[in-house]
Parts: sequence; C-alpha cells; structure tokens
Amino acid sequence: MQGNLLGPDPTLLPDRAEPQAALEGGADPTEVATSWPDFSEAWAALAERALDAGEPIAAYAYARTGYHRGLDQLRRSGWKGFGPVPWSHRPNQGFLRALAALARAAKAIGETEEYERCSTFLADSDPAAPKALGLL
Repeated sequence: MQGNLLGPDPTLLPDRAEPQAALEGGADPTEVATSWPDFSEAWAALAERALDAGEPIAAYAYARTGYHRGLDQLRRSGWKGFGPVPWSHRPNQGFLRALAALARAAKAIGETEEYERCSTFLADSDPAAPKALGLL
C-alpha cells in the first residue's frame, strides 16, 4: 500500500558526499564531472557557467547531460516518471538545477517547446524549485 493517498511518495536521491564536498570546496565542475560523470550537479554547474558566459549551445549540452544522468538516478531510486522530486532534499538539487539550466538554455536558443516542457517538469517536481532557481 502506498503511504501517500494523493499520489506517489517523493523521490529522494541518495547523498553523494564526495562529489558534493568537492564542488562545495571549490573544485572546478569540469574536474568533478570527470571524476564522477554521473553527478548531475557538476553538469548543472557547467551549464550555469556556460549560460553566464553567453554560450547557450554549450550550456544546453551540459544541462542535457546532467538532466539525463539525473533521470537515471531518479529511476534507480524508484521514480516512475512522475511525482514529487523535492528541492528541499539536497541530493535532488543537482538534477533540478540541470533541468532549470536546460530550460534556460532551450529558451536562449529559441527551443520554445523544450523550454515549456522543462519549466513544467520543474514546477511539477516541486512548485518551490522554479522560484529557487530563478525561473519565475
């Protein structure tokens, strides 16, 4: 029996202490992604940096990589393609940042349909995430 009668339980990704500590300690996201290529937050950081540098195509590629690596991890954590992915759970933030960066990069290159899909997915994952990530 499912614990939440209104829908699926939130998906909580496992903690990734080592790559998280590397990023928080100031390691270059390129080095972190090289050492832990499945760590979405490193890809999100690369995408955000590319967006800030005015490189939307690179940002799109980095963000898409982080997004897909995060989808793989969500599925391994029991996610069935829908349901909450809370922003408040620190390990989820890398995936959600990659998703927001993908939306921003898609918008920058005129990919309106992708922008709308990613923005909706982000809000459906956690209504607090778009505001936390500056998409409102």
